[in-house]
Amino acid sequence: MDFLDYTLEELHNMLVNKKTTAVELMEAVYENIEKTDGQVGAFLELSKDEALRAAKEADEKGIDPNNVLSGLPIGIKDNIVTKGVKTTAASKMLEDFIPTYDATVVEKLREAGMISVGKLNMDEFAMGGSTENSAFKLTRNPWHLNKVPGGSSGGSAAAVAAGQVPVSLGSDTGGSIRQPAAFTGTVGLKPTYGRVSRYGLIAFGSSLDTIGPFTRTVKDNALVMNAISGPDKRDSTTYKGEVPDFTEGIEEGVKGLRIGVPEEYFQEHGEEQGVADAVKEALELYKELGAEVVPVHLPHTDYGIPAYYIIASSEAASNLQRFDGIHYGYRSEDVHSLEDIYVKSRSEGFGREVKRRIMLGTFSLSSGYYNAHFKKAAEARTLIRKDFDGVFEDVDILISPTTTTTAYDIGGKIEDPLAMYLSDVLTVPINLAGIPALSIPCGFSNGLPVGMQLIGKAFDEKTLYRAAYAYEQATDYHKQKPTFKGGE
Repeated sequence: MDFLDYTLEELHNMLVNKKTTAVELMEAVYENIEKTDGQVGAFLELSKDEALRAAKEADEKGIDPNNVLSGLPIGIKDNIVTKGVKTTAASKMLEDFIPTYDATVVEKLREAGMISVGKLNMDEFAMGGSTENSAFKLTRNPWHLNKVPGGSSGGSAAAVAAGQVPVSLGSDTGGSIRQPAAFTGTVGLKPTYGRVSRYGLIAFGSSLDTIGPFTRTVKDNALVMNAISGPDKRDSTTYKGEVPDFTEGIEEGVKGLRIGVPEEYFQEHGEEQGVADAVKEALELYKELGAEVVPVHLPHTDYGIPAYYIIASSEAASNLQRFDGIHYGYRSEDVHSLEDIYVKSRSEGFGREVKRRIMLGTFSLSSGYYNAHFKKAAEARTLIRKDFDGVFEDVDILISPTTTTTAYDIGGKIEDPLAMYLSDVLTVPINLAGIPALSIPCGFSNGLPVGMQLIGKAFDEKTLYRAAYAYEQATDYHKQKPTFKGGE
């Protein structure tokens, strides 16, 4: 079965009407993985026996006709803990870690009837934009096997794009769902901070991290968000309000919707011409569909990258202190003192990018530099958030390119960290402001997918889905299939 040919609702109807079974769907997943993962490298760990057992139970119990997700497969990013299934965050530091509990999102998916098929590759501890920083394997873009799939959720995006699974979960700290979605022609949502529980997500930047879904279509994405959203007593940052049905009103169209276009997001960031042209063409289509498109300004956009990398790295330095060779995780064997355990375990267990960010964060938090760096970054964050608050008084959503370029060559930026960081210029301000953003495919440039970013007001994911659905129904970019060209 090619999951690229079916929506979640279509798969659900096939199960309800006995045209297939949950076991047959699960067998198809592992056939797809066996067929394509040698090229793509999306999965780090498979849970075949457990998944087939759960699928058999679902069939015996009977598929709930009122629960669209019942019996359907899903892949999980490897920084989301899964009870009894190895969870490494793609790091040598956690290469043998088997959690004793499930993340809240995993519990919620199980309650919804979904079945986890395995853990997906990523940049180590979610630090990177290409999934080249994994300690274990390289993930490739199904559209061109010599290109990166984006990061840090590259495995999650690639698995959906390749048709291995119909849906996956990723995490987004500075663009790690939206950028891979753009690079692979999939739909990826970074929810409002607090919309989805972070309990069981291995922390990178605690004030920035979010969990969200990758799917082929907008409505599929909304259906998964229905399942994973909501308050959690184990995560005090979750929103206590009622969770709406994100599919309700999704077909209402965009007539009368006011769309703001941030001029700062279309200039001076080295946008690939094909990317800018595809998004501008999409904006023209929105006008034809009845939306009003107006220019807006976000004057503090240029502070986003420096503010983000100081704040995120500072929080990472604090969060990763626990990996010390003592409590759990990797411990160096060539040690002769307590100091040796700390220094050698961390030096050998962490990769280059993780160590780089720990050093940057520790420096930014040090007593002599805190005011000059971390405090200034926090102040810039406030200005960026106020920019968004201001424009949302006049418009309903914002639209921009998700990324400045299409997927770049494997090895193209890994030796130039600054170039890698700068490629997040259009995504990190959203995390700093804590608001939702959705990336959907809107065309191609040089044969590679282009992503369009829809940015919304806090806790207004419904409007993003409505606007994205209207565009999706008027185009066929979401129906295009990857070519698997290139490769070694």
